[in-house]
Amino acid sequence: MLATSPQPFAPLAAPRLYSAGDLCRAMLAASGNPAPVDAAGLNRTLRHDAERGLLEVQAGVTWGSLEAYVGADFLPGTVGESVAANCAGPDGRPIVRHLHALTLATADGELHRVSREREADMFQLAVGGFGAFGPFYSLTLDLPSLARSVALAAAPARIELPEAGLAGPRFALGLLVPPQRSDAVVGQLRAALEERRCILSLLEARRVLPEAETFLRWARDEYVALRIEYRTRATLGACVGAAQLRGQLIDLAIRAGGSFMPQTLPLATRAQAAACYPMLAALIAEKRRHDPAERVLTPWYRAVRRMWRADTCNVRWAKD
Repeated sequence: MLATSPQPFAPLAAPRLYSAGDLCRAMLAASGNPAPVDAAGLNRTLRHDAERGLLEVQAGVTWGSLEAYVGADFLPGTVGESVAANCAGPDGRPIVRHLHALTLATADGELHRVSREREADMFQLAVGGFGAFGPFYSLTLDLPSLARSVALAAAPARIELPEAGLAGPRFALGLLVPPQRSDAVVGQLRAALEERRCILSLLEARRVLPEAETFLRWARDEYVALRIEYRTRATLGACVGAAQLRGQLIDLAIRAGGSFMPQTLPLATRAQAAACYPMLAALIAEKRRHDPAERVLTPWYRAVRRMWRADTCNVRWAKD
């Protein structure tokens, strides 16, 4: 995974769910308010179709618990989190390429099983939609496709650097740059970090491959995905500058013909979002069409909606 993925479900106090019925009742009980769900109890394997090479699991199942099927350390976290973010697998292909079908609960408390053949529009919206169209109940995985991903795995190039004793906050983001421009962009981001007096603590690069099946498709071309973490001093001015630096680094990637990971959308400006995710306005419109009362409000969707609707203002930064 390229960056810490926002949780697809709101991390608020809520009864733990263990069944599809629990999930549907939780959606109906929202009564027009955002519906928090705790999917940690949805952690069982439901069906293994050996003949067709399919495995259906509940959304809270961890990849680590599927070692017998997909090998160790396929991805961190749960299957539901990976599908919600459409994370790239070990071979760089987004997880939608390994997904046969999914079941989710919509705002009206109904359970929908969707795939490329059945309710294809919802399949495209839900995969990589960060839970905005309803929490997942189960995911059906294509085991032969997962096995090919493991066989073609390429370890990311990772550089961990000393943090020089800085006690300030950690900043992170994921950028996407064309392979032929990656070295130049890395040099530019190092210079930008030095100018802002920030310390690079982690730089990870890995290849990602394109897909054209999801609505909010972030992997539209082959990219080098850069995961960047840096720290600064624990002063107000330094923290403001470090936060503004994220926008500067996103601009570096855009000028190089690249983009940024959708997890970073809440931290981007509207202009940056429009440049890299021109379908975002249509996604928000689809969200309102499927959920007019916005009963399903995830942290990622709330933040993206706020960013998209926010007025712009000019800011000035001075070295402290």
